[in-house]
Amino acid sequence: MLCSTQGGACRQAKRLLLCGMYFKVSMRHNPSKGHIDGYYRLVESYRNEADRICHRTLLNVGFLDMESVKAEQLNQIQKILTRRVSCSSGSLFEDRIEDPIVLEYVETLYGRLLSEKKIDVETPTDHNKKKDWQTIDMNSLRNRDIREIGSEWLCYQAIEQLKLFDYLLSLGWDEQDVRLAITHIISRAVYPSSELRTSRWIQENSAVCELTGYPIEKITKDQLYRISLKLYEVKTKLEDYLSFRTNELFDIEDKIILYDLTNTYFEGRMVNSRIAKFGRSKEKRSDAKLIVLALVVNPEGFIKYSSILEGNVSDCSTLSGMIDNLRLQTSSSAQKAIVVMDAGIATESNLQMLKEKGYDYICVTRSKMKNYIIQDECNEVTVSDNEKHKISLRKVRSDRNEDYYLKISSDKKKKKECSMNNRFLERFEAGLKNIAASLSKKGGVKQEDKVYERIGRLKQKYPSIQRHFDIHCEVKVLTDKTETTEPPKKRKTAKHKQKEKRIVTSMHWMVKEDMEINSRSGIYFLRTSLNESEQMLWQAYNAIREIEYTIRVCKTDLNLRPVFHKKDETSMAHLNLGLLAYWIVNTVRFQLKRNDNVRNIENKKIIDPLSFQWNEIVRIMNTQKAVSTLAQNRTDEIIVIRRCSFPDDNAKMIYDKLDYKYVPFKNKKSVVHKTVFQKNHPAEFVDINSS
Repeated sequence: MLCSTQGGACRQAKRLLLCGMYFKVSMRHNPSKGHIDGYYRLVESYRNEADRICHRTLLNVGFLDMESVKAEQLNQIQKILTRRVSCSSGSLFEDRIEDPIVLEYVETLYGRLLSEKKIDVETPTDHNKKKDWQTIDMNSLRNRDIREIGSEWLCYQAIEQLKLFDYLLSLGWDEQDVRLAITHIISRAVYPSSELRTSRWIQENSAVCELTGYPIEKITKDQLYRISLKLYEVKTKLEDYLSFRTNELFDIEDKIILYDLTNTYFEGRMVNSRIAKFGRSKEKRSDAKLIVLALVVNPEGFIKYSSILEGNVSDCSTLSGMIDNLRLQTSSSAQKAIVVMDAGIATESNLQMLKEKGYDYICVTRSKMKNYIIQDECNEVTVSDNEKHKISLRKVRSDRNEDYYLKISSDKKKKKECSMNNRFLERFEAGLKNIAASLSKKGGVKQEDKVYERIGRLKQKYPSIQRHFDIHCEVKVLTDKTETTEPPKKRKTAKHKQKEKRIVTSMHWMVKEDMEINSRSGIYFLRTSLNESEQMLWQAYNAIREIEYTIRVCKTDLNLRPVFHKKDETSMAHLNLGLLAYWIVNTVRFQLKRNDNVRNIENKKIIDPLSFQWNEIVRIMNTQKAVSTLAQNRTDEIIVIRRCSFPDDNAKMIYDKLDYKYVPFKNKKSVVHKTVFQKNHPAEFVDINSS
């Protein structure tokens, strides 16, 4: 049995359940005293998942001398320990312990709790994290408002690098219009589509408005049309600013400029348009009217000048005006740059104009060179392309002019052209055989003019092959009285045709003598006004690949082809918006090229984003989402947390190469109290504005 003192202490300790920590006593044999005595344990009470109160032993205190430790002192000890553990990061009111026995036991027991790791103590680092513990109902956990944010965040950080927001504000724009413009440019780069589909995408799929700060409820197709027209009004100013900004940001000198034209077609009649004209379509859309886009690009891929022209403008007629505008709007370094262009623009008059204006040039010759002089027989340089194929370079001169020529021989190009020539040769001869076979068929084409028409169409289809063939036809002339056989003559008059009928009886062909179809395969010539090394000229001309990539991205990835707008103003605004989106694309792409080291993360195989097109980079970045999570806590409050997911390995590598931040925000938390909801409305059906 317990003595009265021990029993009173035990009863007093058991009445302290509400404090969370208390002393529990059990009767055991005390070896030091040789009789039964009270053995004390420090016990913690807690509530489990079934809402039942349970007990857990924290420390075995042992036998206490109850003559020196009273029940009131035990009560004070457990209260102080409970308060210290619950406020381990520091209490507002420090415990003032005057009783030395209580102070000794508190320090001893609290030290044991820490050393034996019986309690969790908040460190200064944990305190800085401001942990927020909540008890929630797992059945109420819901995810909603899941939106794409990775590509938008990538483009938004590129726009911050270009300081486009500040520049538009400096033009006197309203802040809301600037936010709408940034929203539209990012949308065109990530989801190039019509204004109607873009507005739906912003409202339902994308988190771009959370980044730009434009109210998502105000997004409509009419607002997007309006801001596109407003951006087109400052097209020249924006190009000038972005040109100087990228040169300053990335330390670029425009020593080489690339010039090329492309066209895109309209889906519509465009009856009253002044710019939509019929012309030579590069997409083989001879049935549709065209609009021409002329671009001047530096080797880093940044646009220096652009112009929107009528659809029937020829390539060679545009260079002079573009050069004059470029001289006015670019830096002094670009005014003495090397102009690189393709053969379609490099007419003799254009090259002479470039010389008069003080520009050097590099271009492909417009015709095959037959007579040329090799300057040095031993001066042949061998280089390798991106795929490690050997290419031979040799300087030659021509009697036509004083320019230098670079003869380029490529085994890879030769194999490709030989394969194409052989395929065209087979098809051309197959076409000739079909024409010849119809001469002996009943109902076949036999009239001389119709046969020559078929031959002419076949020659037009294979112009590189037909010049190697001689084709002869035998013609029989049928009249009312007699039949005569004679070689083909000149076309008779219409009056004579009524009296006679010319029929082709046979046809034969042969390859011209002393002509080898593949003799010039794999060889082409560059023409230049520079007297530089062969390798330098080759590298300078290879920069033309950059403008080819620019045009491909604009027309395909940024959806500039075709044009569905019906008015000239909206059509030009559509093209201008695509070019502004390309500035964002190339800002990202240039930095990826400049820092092209490939890293592995956690020994996983990481794909190099440089091998992707822009639409593939967008696909990778779209794996990053913004998600709203809703849950109900024990007091029936609805906790709403808006989080941005952490990027996966490929997306993280792109961020690392660009030195961009991983996420635009970590957590946005809001708590909706119970009184807000009507009765019997579950949390998942309540419309909560997560932003």
